[in-house]
Amino acid sequence: MTKKTPAYGARAAKAPLASMTIERRDPGSHDVEIEILYCGICHSDVHKVNDDWGTTHFPVVPGHEIVGRVLSLGASASRFREGDLVGVGCIVDSCRTCPECLAGREMFCVEGVTFSFDSLERDGQNWTYGGYTANMVVDERYVVRVPKGLDPVRAAPLMCAGITTYSPLRQFGCKRGDQVAVVGLGGLGHMVVKFGASMGADVTVLSGSRDKEKDAARLGAKRFVATKEPGALEALEGTFDLIVDTVSAPHDLNMQLTLLRNFGTMVLVGLPPASTPLDAGVLIRGNKRLAGSNIGGIPEMARESSERRSEAHGHQEKRFSIVKRGTYGIVHR
Repeated sequence: MTKKTPAYGARAAKAPLASMTIERRDPGSHDVEIEILYCGICHSDVHKVNDDWGTTHFPVVPGHEIVGRVLSLGASASRFREGDLVGVGCIVDSCRTCPECLAGREMFCVEGVTFSFDSLERDGQNWTYGGYTANMVVDERYVVRVPKGLDPVRAAPLMCAGITTYSPLRQFGCKRGDQVAVVGLGGLGHMVVKFGASMGADVTVLSGSRDKEKDAARLGAKRFVATKEPGALEALEGTFDLIVDTVSAPHDLNMQLTLLRNFGTMVLVGLPPASTPLDAGVLIRGNKRLAGSNIGGIPEMARESSERRSEAHGHQEKRFSIVKRGTYGIVHR
């Protein structure tokens, strides 16, 4: 059985998001039905609506930084109660039996992960719809609890931007006293500043101009470097233990690698649209590492939501009603 649900989505590439009606399944035995209260906007939502990757199935309803309250539970669902505040991120299903799923790395599911929107359900017939809707139905194993005292608006970005930046900091051992740089101070970058500072690192923001210098300081950065100023990057060679690169536009990775100390790591979480030339000598001469990081699994997301709730209180957000304000200028920017 299905239920009709109001939503905002796009019917074609680069079309304005418009009101539409979608169908949600009735809760199964382990499902949770969630009334959606807030949903963030991620750059991948923009890519999908614009069909930048050539893979979008239309109509598409984006949104994967979702916070809401539990409306109802399936007969066998036991992790939550009606009225609980919960979150849903990028992943809503996986095979649950492969080594990656069993290790809590559902994003690498051998059989293929099911994403929150524009993804085939496990039945291979129906498509998922995201958080720009009134409600959604998700298996409880892919839902995380939002801790008491955490503003639900500020909890929403933790479901994607938060886990995308928390995971590499944790994975690559960010600790007190480390010199950490973040490239870019957007939705991902400002999370790196908050999380890195809370882990005891000295965080430097690398940004093209000084427009965001005050924001960086407020978020906890110890230093701000305007990378387009002459000699700014050259002065930082051999400085950092860890660089987290959040930029999704083409840029020079080789220059950034020179900023690492020997045995340092640069991890990419932004996804530029084209491949970038790489000078292997820069890596070899200093035993440096270049890595990538792809969101995080459900256990790690639950841990992040619980451990890092205080950092969420400091990040920036703009609140608006999708109904009152519309979406064209918000998504197509």
